[in-house]
Amino acid sequence: MQSKQVHPCDERLPAGQLLTLGIQHVLVMYAGAVAVPLIIGTALKLPKEQIAFLISADLFSCGIATLIQTLGLWIFGIRLPVIMGCTFAAVGPMIAIGTNPSLGILDIFGSTIAAGVIGILLAPAIGKLLRFFPPVVVGTVISVIGLSLMEVGINWAAGGVGNPDYGNPVYLGLSLVVLMLILLINKFGRGFVANISVLLGIVAGFVIAALLGRVNMDGVTAAPWVGFVMPFHFGLPHFDPLSIATMVTVMFVTFIESTGMFLAVGDMVERPVDQKALVRGLRVDGLGTLIGGIFNSFPHTSFSQNVGLIGVTGVKSRFVCATGGVILVLLGLFPKMAQVVASVPAFVLGGAGIVMFGMVAANGIKVLSRVDFTKNHHNLFIVAVSIGLGLVPVVSPHFFAKLPAALSPLLHSGILLASASAVILNIIFNGVKNERGARRDIHRAGNDFDGRTGNEGNPAAGDNLMSAADLH
Repeated sequence: MQSKQVHPCDERLPAGQLLTLGIQHVLVMYAGAVAVPLIIGTALKLPKEQIAFLISADLFSCGIATLIQTLGLWIFGIRLPVIMGCTFAAVGPMIAIGTNPSLGILDIFGSTIAAGVIGILLAPAIGKLLRFFPPVVVGTVISVIGLSLMEVGINWAAGGVGNPDYGNPVYLGLSLVVLMLILLINKFGRGFVANISVLLGIVAGFVIAALLGRVNMDGVTAAPWVGFVMPFHFGLPHFDPLSIATMVTVMFVTFIESTGMFLAVGDMVERPVDQKALVRGLRVDGLGTLIGGIFNSFPHTSFSQNVGLIGVTGVKSRFVCATGGVILVLLGLFPKMAQVVASVPAFVLGGAGIVMFGMVAANGIKVLSRVDFTKNHHNLFIVAVSIGLGLVPVVSPHFFAKLPAALSPLLHSGILLASASAVILNIIFNGVKNERGARRDIHRAGNDFDGRTGNEGNPAAGDNLMSAADLH
Protein backbone atom coordinates (compact mmCIF):
# COMPACT_ATOMS: atom_id res chain seq x y z
CA MET A 1 0.00 0.00 0.00
CA GLN A 2 1.60 3.24 -1.14
CA SER A 3 1.87 6.10 1.32
CA LYS A 4 0.33 9.42 0.37
CA GLN A 5 2.88 11.61 -1.37
CA VAL A 6 3.86 14.65 0.68
CA HIS A 7 3.69 18.02 -1.06
CA PRO A 8 7.14 19.67 -1.23
CA CYS A 9 5.73 22.57 0.79
CA ASP A 10 4.97 20.16 3.67
CA GLU A 11 8.22 18.19 3.43
CA ARG A 12 10.04 17.82 6.74
CA LEU A 13 13.77 17.93 6.00
CA PRO A 14 16.47 16.55 8.34
CA ALA A 15 17.27 18.81 11.29
CA GLY A 16 20.71 19.77 9.99
CA GLN A 17 19.32 20.87 6.64
CA LEU A 18 16.49 22.79 8.27
CA LEU A 19 18.96 24.69 10.46
CA THR A 20 21.31 25.52 7.60
CA LEU A 21 18.54 26.58 5.24
CA GLY A 22 16.84 28.54 8.03
CA ILE A 23 20.06 30.47 8.71
CA GLN A 24 20.25 31.23 5.00
CA HIS A 25 16.78 32.83 5.08
CA VAL A 26 17.66 34.87 8.18
CA LEU A 27 20.86 36.22 6.61
CA VAL A 28 18.91 37.35 3.56
CA MET A 29 16.29 39.31 5.50
CA TYR A 30 18.33 40.45 8.50
CA ALA A 31 19.49 43.83 7.17
CA GLY A 32 15.93 44.81 6.32
CA ALA A 33 14.59 43.43 9.60
CA VAL A 34 16.81 45.56 11.84
CA ALA A 35 16.58 48.66 9.65
CA VAL A 36 13.09 49.72 10.77
CA PRO A 37 13.79 49.85 14.55
CA LEU A 38 17.17 51.42 13.83
CA ILE A 39 15.60 54.18 11.71
CA ILE A 40 12.73 54.80 14.16
CA GLY A 41 14.98 54.78 17.22
CA THR A 42 17.41 57.22 15.61
CA ALA A 43 14.63 59.54 14.42
CA LEU A 44 13.14 59.63 17.94
CA LYS A 45 16.62 60.24 19.42
CA LEU A 46 16.37 57.29 21.76
CA PRO A 47 19.41 56.22 23.81
CA LYS A 48 21.59 53.53 22.30
CA GLU A 49 20.45 50.85 24.75
CA GLN A 50 16.78 51.51 23.91
CA ILE A 51 17.47 51.27 20.18
CA ALA A 52 19.22 47.95 20.85
CA PHE A 53 16.10 46.82 22.74
CA LEU A 54 13.89 47.84 19.79
CA ILE A 55 16.02 45.67 17.51
CA SER A 56 15.73 42.68 19.85
CA ALA A 57 11.98 43.20 20.15
CA ASP A 58 11.70 43.42 16.38
CA LEU A 59 13.58 40.14 15.81
CA PHE A 60 11.51 38.41 18.49
CA SER A 61 8.22 39.62 16.99
CA CYS A 62 9.34 38.70 13.44
CA GLY A 63 10.09 35.18 14.62
CA ILE A 64 6.72 34.72 16.34
CA ALA A 65 4.81 36.05 13.30
CA THR A 66 6.84 33.81 10.96
CA LEU A 67 6.05 30.71 13.02
CA ILE A 68 2.33 31.48 12.96
CA GLN A 69 2.39 32.22 9.23
CA THR A 70 4.25 29.06 8.23
CA LEU A 71 2.83 26.52 10.71
CA GLY A 72 -0.68 27.91 11.09
CA LEU A 73 -2.67 28.63 14.23
CA TRP A 74 -6.46 28.24 14.15
CA ILE A 75 -7.71 30.72 11.49
CA PHE A 76 -4.25 32.25 11.04
CA GLY A 77 -1.38 31.29 8.74
CA ILE A 78 -1.07 30.71 5.00
CA ARG A 79 1.18 27.67 5.64
CA LEU A 80 3.65 28.59 2.88
CA PRO A 81 7.41 29.29 3.14
CA VAL A 82 7.13 32.94 4.19
CA ILE A 83 9.36 35.06 6.42
CA MET A 84 7.68 37.96 8.23
CA GLY A 85 9.34 41.28 8.98
CA CYS A 86 8.58 44.92 9.76
CA THR A 87 7.09 46.77 6.79
CA PHE A 88 8.90 49.85 5.50
CA ALA A 89 5.59 51.34 4.41
CA ALA A 90 5.06 52.37 8.04
CA VAL A 91 8.41 54.10 8.56
CA GLY A 92 7.38 57.58 7.39
CA PRO A 93 4.06 57.64 9.28
CA MET A 94 5.70 56.27 12.45
CA ILE A 95 8.41 58.94 12.38
CA ALA A 96 5.71 61.59 11.91
CA ILE A 97 3.78 60.21 14.90
CA GLY A 98 6.83 59.73 17.11
CA THR A 99 8.34 63.18 16.47
CA ASN A 100 5.03 65.04 16.91
CA PRO A 101 5.40 67.20 20.07
CA SER A 102 2.03 66.05 21.41
CA LEU A 103 2.60 62.36 20.61
CA GLY A 104 5.49 59.88 20.98
CA ILE A 105 6.61 56.28 20.84
CA LEU A 106 3.67 55.11 22.98
CA ASP A 107 1.32 56.49 20.32
CA ILE A 108 3.26 54.48 17.70
CA PHE A 109 2.70 51.29 19.67
CA GLY A 110 -0.96 52.16 20.34
CA SER A 111 -1.73 52.82 16.67
CA THR A 112 0.16 49.64 15.73
CA ILE A 113 -1.95 47.55 18.12
CA ALA A 114 -5.19 49.12 16.88
CA ALA A 115 -4.20 48.68 13.21
CA GLY A 116 -3.40 45.02 13.91
CA VAL A 117 -6.83 44.38 15.40
CA ILE A 118 -8.60 46.21 12.56
CA GLY A 119 -6.42 44.36 10.04
CA ILE A 120 -7.50 40.99 11.41
CA LEU A 121 -11.14 42.04 11.08
CA LEU A 122 -10.68 43.43 7.54
CA ALA A 123 -8.70 40.46 6.17
CA PRO A 124 -11.77 38.54 4.87
CA ALA A 125 -12.96 41.60 2.93
CA ILE A 126 -9.51 42.16 1.40
CA GLY A 127 -9.32 38.45 0.54
CA LYS A 128 -12.28 38.88 -1.80
CA LEU A 129 -10.04 40.97 -4.06
CA LEU A 130 -8.39 37.77 -5.31
CA ARG A 131 -10.80 37.62 -8.25
CA PHE A 132 -9.24 40.86 -9.52
CA PHE A 133 -5.82 39.17 -9.86
CA PRO A 134 -5.76 37.13 -13.10
CA PRO A 135 -2.34 36.13 -14.57
CA VAL A 136 -1.78 39.42 -16.40
CA VAL A 137 -2.12 41.25 -13.05
CA VAL A 138 -0.22 38.68 -10.98
CA GLY A 139 2.67 38.48 -13.45
CA THR A 140 2.93 42.27 -13.62
CA VAL A 141 2.91 42.70 -9.83
CA ILE A 142 5.49 39.94 -9.26
CA SER A 143 7.73 41.47 -11.94
CA VAL A 144 7.51 44.90 -10.27
CA ILE A 145 8.34 43.35 -6.89
CA GLY A 146 11.53 41.88 -8.37
CA LEU A 147 12.47 44.99 -10.34
CA SER A 148 11.90 47.22 -7.30
CA LEU A 149 14.08 44.98 -5.15
CA MET A 150 16.93 45.17 -7.63
CA GLU A 151 17.61 48.67 -6.29
CA VAL A 152 18.21 47.10 -2.88
CA GLY A 153 20.64 44.51 -4.24
CA ILE A 154 22.53 47.08 -6.29
CA ASN A 155 22.87 49.46 -3.33
CA TRP A 156 24.04 46.60 -1.14
CA ALA A 157 26.68 45.69 -3.72
CA ALA A 158 28.04 49.24 -3.64
CA GLY A 159 28.32 49.27 0.17
CA GLY A 160 24.85 50.31 1.28
CA VAL A 161 22.97 53.60 1.18
CA GLY A 162 24.62 56.22 3.37
CA ASN A 163 28.05 54.60 3.24
CA PRO A 164 30.60 57.40 2.67
CA ASP A 165 32.73 54.90 0.72
CA TYR A 166 29.79 53.93 -1.52
CA GLY A 167 30.95 52.33 -4.79
CA ASN A 168 34.42 51.36 -3.54
CA PRO A 169 35.95 48.90 -6.06
CA VAL A 170 36.61 46.48 -3.18
CA TYR A 171 32.87 46.38 -2.45
CA LEU A 172 32.00 45.87 -6.10
CA GLY A 173 34.65 43.19 -6.51
CA LEU A 174 33.55 41.20 -3.47
CA SER A 175 29.89 41.44 -4.53
CA LEU A 176 30.89 40.04 -7.92
CA VAL A 177 32.82 37.22 -6.23
CA VAL A 178 29.76 36.28 -4.14
CA LEU A 179 27.55 36.37 -7.24
CA MET A 180 29.96 34.20 -9.24
CA LEU A 181 30.27 31.68 -6.39
CA ILE A 182 26.48 31.33 -6.18
CA LEU A 183 26.28 30.73 -9.93
CA LEU A 184 29.16 28.22 -9.90
CA ILE A 185 27.67 26.29 -6.98
CA ASN A 186 24.32 26.15 -8.79
CA LYS A 187 26.07 25.00 -11.95
CA PHE A 188 28.28 22.27 -10.46
CA GLY A 189 26.74 21.61 -7.03
CA ARG A 190 24.29 18.80 -6.39
CA GLY A 191 21.54 18.23 -3.86
CA PHE A 192 21.90 20.02 -0.56
CA VAL A 193 25.07 21.87 -1.60
CA ALA A 194 23.17 23.54 -4.44
CA ASN A 195 20.34 24.39 -2.06
CA ILE A 196 22.63 26.42 0.21
CA SER A 197 24.45 28.20 -2.63
CA VAL A 198 23.44 31.62 -1.28
CA LEU A 199 24.61 30.79 2.24
CA LEU A 200 27.93 29.43 0.97
CA GLY A 201 28.43 32.52 -1.18
CA ILE A 202 27.71 34.85 1.75
CA VAL A 203 30.00 32.90 4.12
CA ALA A 204 32.83 32.93 1.57
CA GLY A 205 32.33 36.66 0.99
CA PHE A 206 32.31 37.29 4.75
CA VAL A 207 35.60 35.40 5.20
CA ILE A 208 37.27 37.31 2.36
CA ALA A 209 35.96 40.63 3.71
CA ALA A 210 37.29 39.74 7.19
CA LEU A 211 40.72 38.92 5.76
CA LEU A 212 40.72 42.31 4.03
CA GLY A 213 39.81 44.04 7.30
CA ARG A 214 36.39 45.09 6.04
CA VAL A 215 34.28 43.52 8.83
CA ASN A 216 33.37 45.50 11.96
CA MET A 217 32.85 43.21 14.99
CA ASP A 218 32.75 45.94 17.66
CA GLY A 219 29.06 45.44 18.37
CA VAL A 220 29.59 41.75 19.15
CA THR A 221 31.85 42.49 22.12
CA ALA A 222 29.58 45.16 23.58
CA ALA A 223 26.29 43.23 23.23
CA PRO A 224 24.96 41.27 26.25
CA TRP A 225 24.52 37.51 26.01
CA VAL A 226 20.89 37.44 27.13
CA GLY A 227 18.09 39.99 26.81
CA PHE A 228 14.41 39.56 27.68
CA VAL A 229 11.70 41.11 25.51
CA MET A 230 8.95 42.25 27.90
CA PRO A 231 5.54 43.48 26.69
CA PHE A 232 4.94 47.24 27.04
CA HIS A 233 8.58 47.87 27.94
CA PHE A 234 8.14 51.62 27.37
CA GLY A 235 4.80 51.84 29.21
CA LEU A 236 1.14 51.36 28.34
CA PRO A 237 0.31 52.41 24.75
CA HIS A 238 -1.63 55.55 23.83
CA PHE A 239 -4.45 55.37 21.28
CA ASP A 240 -4.62 58.57 19.21
CA PRO A 241 -7.46 58.45 16.61
CA LEU A 242 -5.54 60.20 13.81
CA SER A 243 -2.48 58.01 14.38
CA ILE A 244 -4.67 54.91 14.26
CA ALA A 245 -6.29 56.07 10.98
CA THR A 246 -2.83 56.61 9.49
CA MET A 247 -1.61 53.17 10.53
CA VAL A 248 -4.78 51.49 9.22
CA THR A 249 -3.98 53.05 5.83
CA VAL A 250 -0.51 51.52 6.08
CA MET A 251 -2.18 48.20 6.92
CA PHE A 252 -4.16 48.35 3.67
CA VAL A 253 -0.96 49.01 1.72
CA THR A 254 0.74 46.01 3.32
CA PHE A 255 -2.29 43.82 2.54
CA ILE A 256 -2.02 44.61 -1.17
CA GLU A 257 1.74 44.05 -1.13
CA SER A 258 1.32 40.78 0.77
CA THR A 259 -1.26 39.57 -1.75
CA GLY A 260 1.36 39.86 -4.48
CA MET A 261 3.96 38.09 -2.31
CA PHE A 262 1.61 35.22 -1.41
CA LEU A 263 0.61 34.67 -5.04
CA ALA A 264 4.29 34.66 -6.04
CA VAL A 265 5.23 32.12 -3.37
CA GLY A 266 2.19 29.97 -4.14
CA ASP A 267 3.20 29.75 -7.79
CA MET A 268 6.82 29.02 -6.93
CA VAL A 269 6.00 26.13 -4.60
CA GLU A 270 3.13 24.89 -6.80
CA ARG A 271 0.47 25.40 -4.12
CA PRO A 272 -1.98 27.94 -5.61
CA VAL A 273 -3.33 30.48 -3.15
CA ASP A 274 -7.12 30.51 -2.99
CA GLN A 275 -9.29 33.02 -1.16
CA LYS A 276 -9.33 31.10 2.13
CA ALA A 277 -5.54 30.75 2.17
CA LEU A 278 -5.10 34.42 1.28
CA VAL A 279 -7.35 35.49 4.16
CA ARG A 280 -5.42 33.30 6.60
CA GLY A 281 -2.19 34.89 5.41
CA LEU A 282 -3.52 38.43 5.64
CA ARG A 283 -4.83 37.75 9.14
CA VAL A 284 -1.24 37.05 10.20
CA ASP A 285 -0.23 40.45 8.83
CA GLY A 286 -2.78 41.85 11.27
CA LEU A 287 -1.88 39.47 14.10
CA GLY A 288 1.85 40.06 13.58
CA THR A 289 1.21 43.80 13.74
CA LEU A 290 -0.79 43.33 16.96
CA ILE A 291 2.00 41.21 18.46
CA GLY A 292 4.53 43.79 17.33
CA GLY A 293 2.71 46.60 19.12
CA ILE A 294 2.47 44.59 22.33
CA PHE A 295 6.15 43.59 22.26
CA ASN A 296 7.46 47.08 21.39
CA SER A 297 7.77 46.50 17.65
CA PHE A 298 5.98 47.68 14.51
CA PRO A 299 3.60 46.59 11.67
CA HIS A 300 4.56 43.31 9.97
CA THR A 301 4.34 41.90 6.46
CA SER A 302 5.90 39.12 4.38
CA PHE A 303 9.46 39.88 3.27
CA SER A 304 9.95 39.90 -0.49
CA GLN A 305 13.71 39.21 -0.22
CA ASN A 306 12.97 35.67 0.86
CA VAL A 307 10.65 35.03 -2.07
CA GLY A 308 13.68 35.38 -4.33
CA LEU A 309 15.62 32.92 -2.18
CA ILE A 310 12.99 30.25 -2.81
CA GLY A 311 13.45 30.80 -6.52
CA VAL A 312 17.24 30.41 -6.30
CA THR A 313 17.31 27.30 -4.12
CA GLY A 314 14.16 25.50 -5.25
CA VAL A 315 13.54 24.48 -1.61
CA LYS A 316 9.79 24.68 -1.07
CA SER A 317 9.38 23.39 2.49
CA ARG A 318 7.58 25.81 4.80
CA PHE A 319 9.38 24.21 7.74
CA VAL A 320 12.61 25.84 6.54
CA CYS A 321 11.06 29.28 7.08
CA ALA A 322 9.57 28.06 10.37
CA THR A 323 13.12 27.19 11.44
CA GLY A 324 14.12 30.70 10.38
CA GLY A 325 11.36 31.96 12.69
CA VAL A 326 12.84 30.03 15.62
CA ILE A 327 16.26 31.49 14.83
CA LEU A 328 14.79 35.01 14.79
CA VAL A 329 13.22 34.46 18.22
CA LEU A 330 16.57 33.27 19.56
CA LEU A 331 18.37 36.25 18.03
CA GLY A 332 15.89 38.49 19.83
CA LEU A 333 16.64 36.78 23.14
CA PHE A 334 20.42 36.56 22.63
CA PRO A 335 21.65 39.99 21.42
CA LYS A 336 25.28 38.87 21.05
CA MET A 337 24.24 36.29 18.44
CA ALA A 338 22.24 38.98 16.65
CA GLN A 339 25.32 41.22 16.47
CA VAL A 340 27.32 38.43 14.80
CA VAL A 341 24.75 38.25 12.02
CA ALA A 342 24.63 42.04 11.82
CA SER A 343 28.37 42.16 11.18
CA VAL A 344 27.94 40.70 7.65
CA PRO A 345 28.77 43.69 5.39
CA ALA A 346 26.11 44.96 3.00
CA PHE A 347 28.37 44.46 -0.03
CA VAL A 348 28.67 40.75 0.77
CA LEU A 349 24.86 40.52 0.64
CA GLY A 350 24.83 42.52 -2.61
CA GLY A 351 25.99 39.71 -4.88
CA ALA A 352 23.35 37.40 -3.43
CA GLY A 353 20.68 40.09 -3.64
CA ILE A 354 21.12 40.65 -7.36
CA VAL A 355 20.50 37.01 -8.25
CA MET A 356 17.68 36.54 -5.71
CA PHE A 357 15.73 39.66 -6.58
CA GLY A 358 16.26 39.01 -10.27
CA MET A 359 14.71 35.60 -9.68
CA VAL A 360 11.52 37.23 -8.41
CA ALA A 361 11.27 39.31 -11.57
CA ALA A 362 11.99 36.20 -13.65
CA ASN A 363 9.08 34.40 -12.01
CA GLY A 364 6.82 37.32 -12.90
CA ILE A 365 7.97 37.06 -16.50
CA LYS A 366 7.27 33.31 -16.32
CA VAL A 367 3.66 34.02 -15.35
CA LEU A 368 3.33 36.68 -18.06
CA SER A 369 4.61 34.20 -20.66
CA ARG A 370 1.29 32.36 -20.31
CA VAL A 371 -0.75 35.52 -20.98
CA ASP A 372 -2.28 36.00 -24.43
CA PHE A 373 -0.61 39.06 -25.94
CA THR A 374 -1.37 38.12 -29.57
CA LYS A 375 -5.15 37.97 -29.73
CA ASN A 376 -5.59 40.41 -26.85
CA HIS A 377 -3.18 43.28 -27.42
CA HIS A 378 -4.81 45.19 -24.56
CA ASN A 379 -2.76 43.05 -22.18
CA LEU A 380 0.36 44.79 -23.51
CA PHE A 381 -1.01 48.14 -22.34
CA ILE A 382 -1.88 46.70 -18.91
CA VAL A 383 1.66 45.41 -18.40
CA ALA A 384 3.42 48.43 -19.92
CA VAL A 385 1.60 51.12 -17.96
CA SER A 386 1.55 49.18 -14.68
CA ILE A 387 5.27 48.38 -14.72
CA GLY A 388 6.00 52.00 -15.60
CA LEU A 389 3.95 53.32 -12.68
CA GLY A 390 5.32 50.66 -10.33
CA LEU A 391 8.88 51.80 -10.99
CA VAL A 392 8.21 55.51 -10.41
CA PRO A 393 9.19 55.43 -6.69
CA VAL A 394 12.33 53.45 -7.60
CA VAL A 395 13.72 55.58 -10.42
CA SER A 396 12.48 58.92 -9.03
CA PRO A 397 12.04 58.87 -5.22
CA HIS A 398 11.04 62.56 -5.18
CA PHE A 399 8.48 62.29 -7.98
CA PHE A 400 5.56 62.85 -5.58
CA ALA A 401 7.40 65.24 -3.25
CA LYS A 402 5.00 68.16 -3.90
CA LEU A 403 1.88 66.12 -3.07
CA PRO A 404 0.40 65.94 0.46
CA ALA A 405 2.58 64.02 2.92
CA ALA A 406 -0.48 62.05 4.04
CA LEU A 407 -0.44 60.26 0.66
CA SER A 408 3.15 59.07 1.05
CA PRO A 409 2.30 55.50 2.19
CA LEU A 410 0.22 55.08 -0.97
CA LEU A 411 2.38 56.87 -3.53
CA HIS A 412 5.76 55.56 -2.43
CA SER A 413 4.80 51.90 -2.71
CA GLY A 414 5.66 50.74 -6.22
CA ILE A 415 3.89 47.46 -5.55
CA LEU A 416 0.67 49.25 -4.63
CA LEU A 417 0.86 51.55 -7.67
CA ALA A 418 1.48 48.62 -10.00
CA SER A 419 -1.28 46.56 -8.40
CA ALA A 420 -3.84 49.36 -8.57
CA SER A 421 -2.94 50.16 -12.17
CA ALA A 422 -2.99 46.54 -13.32
CA VAL A 423 -6.28 45.76 -11.57
CA ILE A 424 -8.06 48.87 -12.87
CA LEU A 425 -6.77 48.52 -16.44
CA ASN A 426 -7.61 44.82 -16.48
CA ILE A 427 -11.19 45.59 -15.42
CA ILE A 428 -11.46 48.25 -18.13
CA PHE A 429 -10.04 46.10 -20.92
CA ASN A 430 -10.90 42.52 -19.91
CA GLY A 431 -13.68 42.66 -17.33
CA VAL A 432 -13.59 40.42 -14.23
CA LYS A 433 -13.70 36.64 -13.90
CA ASN A 434 -15.08 34.93 -10.84
CA GLU A 435 -12.58 33.95 -8.14
CA ARG A 436 -12.44 30.29 -9.17
CA GLY A 437 -11.75 31.08 -12.80
CA ALA A 438 -9.09 33.64 -11.98
CA ARG A 439 -7.34 31.25 -9.59
CA ARG A 440 -7.45 28.45 -12.18
CA ASP A 441 -5.77 30.72 -14.74
CA ILE A 442 -3.07 31.73 -12.26
CA HIS A 443 -2.38 28.11 -11.41
CA ARG A 444 -2.13 27.22 -15.09
CA ALA A 445 0.33 30.08 -15.58
CA GLY A 446 2.70 28.92 -12.86
CA ASN A 447 2.15 25.21 -12.28
CA ASP A 448 5.18 24.12 -14.28
CA PHE A 449 7.62 26.52 -12.63
CA ASP A 450 10.17 24.49 -10.72
CA GLY A 451 11.69 27.52 -9.06
CA ARG A 452 15.22 27.21 -10.42
CA THR A 453 16.13 28.58 -13.80
CA GLY A 454 17.19 25.82 -16.17
CA ASN A 455 15.93 23.02 -13.93
CA GLU A 456 12.29 22.69 -14.99
CA GLY A 457 11.31 19.08 -14.57
CA ASN A 458 14.61 18.09 -12.91
CA PRO A 459 13.66 16.31 -9.66
CA ALA A 460 17.20 16.41 -8.30
CA ALA A 461 17.29 20.15 -8.60
CA GLY A 462 13.74 20.88 -7.56
CA ASP A 463 13.59 18.76 -4.41
CA ASN A 464 16.65 19.93 -2.84
CA LEU A 465 19.12 30.68 -0.54
CA MET A 466 20.03 54.68 4.07
CA SER A 467 16.46 55.07 3.37
CA ALA A 468 13.61 52.79 4.13
CA ALA A 469 12.78 52.26 0.45
CA ASP A 470 16.43 51.51 -0.33
CA LEU A 471 16.59 48.73 2.27
CA HIS A 472 13.42 46.75 1.47
